[in-house]
Order: sequence, then C-alpha cells, then structure tokens
Amino acid sequence: MDTSKMIKAYCLKTKEKQVPMQDAVITKTARGGYLASGNDGKGNKIVSILGEAKALQAIADGVAKKEF
Repeated sequence: MDTSKMIKAYCLKTKEKQVPMQDAVITKTARGGYLASGNDGKGNKIVSILGEAKALQAIADGVAKKEF
C-alpha cells in the first residue's frame, strides 16, 4: 500500500511522530468531528483527529474504513 496516502498520527507510547496508521477506522463524533483510530503495526493503538476533507479523502482512497 502507498504509505504517502496513509493517515499519520503521533504515538503516545513510543513518542514517534508521523507514524503511518494501519487498519484505520474513521468515526464521527457527536459534535461533527472525525476520529481515525488504528494501530502502528507494532500493536500500539493510535488515534488522530481529522478534518472532514481529510477523513472523506482517506475513505475514498481506500486507506480507512467508514464506521458512521
């Protein structure tokens, strides 16, 4: 998979920045925001807050699954 289109997030456990998110699932919050949650490939869970455009683009690219 093309890693340039993958959602990138900060891993709190390992303190790594711009970690590509695997198995991403996008959910919509009660206030209308978007959250992408997945893992970093090492078993650590990571979450990223996204804007609407980036969230919908990730779904369209096939990088993330839609859960809302």
